[in-house]
Amino acid sequence: MAGVCLITTVPAVAAPGSVRAVPAAPIAGRLGACRVDGCVLLCGLDHDREDASGPADSLRRRPPGASMVSEPAVSLPVMYQRWSWMTFAHWRYPAPVVQRLLPDGLTVETYLDDAWVGLAMFMMEGVRPPGLPAVPWLSRFPETNVRTYVRDRQGRSGIWFLSLDAARLPAVLGGRAGFGLPYYWSRMSVGTAGPRVRYRCRRYWPGPGGARGDAEIEMGEACTEEEYDETSHFLIERYRLFTRMAGRLATARVEHPRWPLRHARLRGLDQSLLQAGGLPEPYGPPLLHASVGVPVRIGMLHR
Repeated sequence: MAGVCLITTVPAVAAPGSVRAVPAAPIAGRLGACRVDGCVLLCGLDHDREDASGPADSLRRRPPGASMVSEPAVSLPVMYQRWSWMTFAHWRYPAPVVQRLLPDGLTVETYLDDAWVGLAMFMMEGVRPPGLPAVPWLSRFPETNVRTYVRDRQGRSGIWFLSLDAARLPAVLGGRAGFGLPYYWSRMSVGTAGPRVRYRCRRYWPGPGGARGDAEIEMGEACTEEEYDETSHFLIERYRLFTRMAGRLATARVEHPRWPLRHARLRGLDQSLLQAGGLPEPYGPPLLHASVGVPVRIGMLHR
């Protein structure tokens, strides 16, 4: 699907948690349309100014120690799934602000001297264990997660989730019990209208409800190999997750092809999920990455 410049309308399914066609009107949020530079949305930069190349170039440099080691393939997957209509929105935070949210044994991983926190919005599809078919209602639902990037004491790089919102209660309960992940049950939808993709999230349970994550993007043409930069690699090519099970740190490998990125514009964003996860409100517009999706294999948890 990497070379197909097509976005289709997805049929409706039952709520809570649905995928449906939506009107193309923008979201009434904090952000309007932002300029695009390559595959990374460099919001807040005036690309018509002569000095605009400075910040943009700094996001493409590989600072010392920023290289990442590829993870081995998942030999015995415990779960198959597909992550479709993916949008990543990332903000920079001071490293100490993020470090205080991490458990012992994990250190925030910095890039350009800052920690990064991402809001990942997508459609989960084809969720199934090995040897069993995907059950339509249970295997297809929207998900939104808030994540940051960390290293453990062995130097392994991965994701630490501050929260994960899903539209299926069985998935929420299974993610909490089976992986120790901070899943929340939410009313959610992912909808398309032409090149636009719209995400909706309203948290139900557990804890205080009302945290939200609404966004609208416009996908464009596929990115070229030359446009796939070091910032993209650091932020989205992550093949390990960390969690806590029975009070101890655990990890699992994640296998998927490299994300087939597309040019994208952010049309609107209104969210409070980062703040609900213990972070201050993010400053300014995010960096944006978008993709039609990848197939995924999840490995077994181990300590």
